[in-house]
Amino acid sequence: MGDPSGLKKARFIELDANFKPKNGGKDVEVQFNPETLKVSFSNQIDQGGKKEENSQKGTGDQSNKAAKQYVGAGTTKLSLQLWFDVNAPQGNENNKKYAADVRDLTKEIAYFITPQEVEKTFIPPAVQFAWGSFHFDGLVDSIEESLEFFSHEGVPLRASMSISMSQQKIETFTGNGATKNPPGSSAPGTSLLATVSAGATLQGMADSQGKGDNWQAIAAANNIENPRLLTPGMVINMNLK
Repeated sequence: MGDPSGLKKARFIELDANFKPKNGGKDVEVQFNPETLKVSFSNQIDQGGKKEENSQKGTGDQSNKAAKQYVGAGTTKLSLQLWFDVNAPQGNENNKKYAADVRDLTKEIAYFITPQEVEKTFIPPAVQFAWGSFHFDGLVDSIEESLEFFSHEGVPLRASMSISMSQQKIETFTGNGATKNPPGSSAPGTSLLATVSAGATLQGMADSQGKGDNWQAIAAANNIENPRLLTPGMVINMNLK
């Protein structure tokens, strides 16, 4: 599975204690860009003693809105999902590399949730998720990895990762004035991935995406020999015009 569009890839960049790019730090390019970035915001609110007192009395009176107070810094969270496939090459056109076990790819991302020793304490590294004009600096809260396809020898070949990051402040994210895309086109830096269901054919999947006339190019870009014999769970890059 390749990325024939040559779109810019998202990256995870290790930061130092001052949230600046770390000298000699890890810099990992994702294999496939995520389909969606979910950003959520929250504030720490104290409901006040009034609510607690009324709750104990069983009155349920919460009319004292003034009792609610902002008592701490806000938090911004970023959630995304990434896909990995050993059949897709890593590296540039002149230096393509293939992994034998998909965990050789996912461990590069798992590094960012692994505590590192800093002055006799262990903390996970600060990291920046960078994708075009979108930058998010914070710490990785959680990673959930799913091994989704195995070889006959029991070696995992495909995987997905659900990743959550957070930063201790409220920060809105705006664009950089880039030219808007025509309706129906893909946003810059995105890659349209489709998961094969049982009995699906490449021609049918291409038709559902409005790309029925281009299924042969999609097959070639994804190294698919038989478009009518697809493996359920396989992830296909449909991002061809």
